[in-house]
Amino acid sequence: MDVLRLHGAGDLRLHSELEPAPSSGEELVRVTAVGLCGSDLHWFEDGGIGEDRIVDPFVLGHEMGGVIATGAREGERVVIEPANLCGECDTCRAGHGNLCQQVQFCGHYPTPGGLSTFLAWPSPLLIPIPDTIEGDRVALLEPLGIALHAIDLGQFQKGMSAGVYGCGPIGLFLIRALRAAGAATIQASDPLPHRLEAALASGADDVRLTPVDGQPEGVKNWGPVDVAFEAAGENAAVETALHTVRTGGRVVVVGIPPTDRTSFPASLGREKGITVFLSRRMKQHHMHQAIDLVDRGAVDLSGLITSRYPIDRGTEAFIELVSRSGLKIVIKPSA
Repeated sequence: MDVLRLHGAGDLRLHSELEPAPSSGEELVRVTAVGLCGSDLHWFEDGGIGEDRIVDPFVLGHEMGGVIATGAREGERVVIEPANLCGECDTCRAGHGNLCQQVQFCGHYPTPGGLSTFLAWPSPLLIPIPDTIEGDRVALLEPLGIALHAIDLGQFQKGMSAGVYGCGPIGLFLIRALRAAGAATIQASDPLPHRLEAALASGADDVRLTPVDGQPEGVKNWGPVDVAFEAAGENAAVETALHTVRTGGRVVVVGIPPTDRTSFPASLGREKGITVFLSRRMKQHHMHQAIDLVDRGAVDLSGLITSRYPIDRGTEAFIELVSRSGLKIVIKPSA
């Protein structure tokens, strides 16, 4: 089978390897679609993310779906839940599996991800999807789940207003999920005009262009919003969130910073009594919630995938990811 391995920063290589042998309780999945995200970008550009580094050639990819190739469920279309939790630690028992320190997470070293023709993964984490979720849109369910978890952290309620600062794919999923949740108004910012166009198409009411690493014009007089979401991985976007959220409001930091450090003006946060949440991945019920929202038409996935690549053009896909010229990029390992 084909396997795309990252050997170091910027060094992706296609390998031919044997299919994995499923262990007890696992199934073999033919991977049909893998979405590339911000964490994949960090792995590719830096050879690591946060304190985690690549030690040997590694397989990325955690936004994925496919078709079960073995056992009683053979032929079933599934989305792959990437987090294999320990289920035993205090964190898991408290219902915070997204923070489990013993998790095996697809595409996060050392657990191989989905950029290969086949993947062996526990059967309970292979979730059936309805026919309403067509083709490679299955790869969009996991990032939608990330957005749903962030919305829960912000304690967002119907009729509230929201700000989304950073309109890459996660920001766009936030806008669509907020609209489905009954947001009164949604404002958004980004330094790339094509992303602002996508934000408007996704349901934002007011968008503003920002300079790179800067604030949109008139930011101090913009808003106020009840909940603000930072989805850019940039300190400037965090500061925009603090400026625009109401006094006593909530800011949810979703973006992953390039230097593993986030900072903002402390006096601004204190004066407004702002509560700041840092979001990590999602809880497993969010995947089921994402499936339900899409199945009943509450969240539309159209227009988000702008490029599709076969696995043997994986380097091209990552180069486009670095360029930020599109929206969601999907690699199709078994096309």
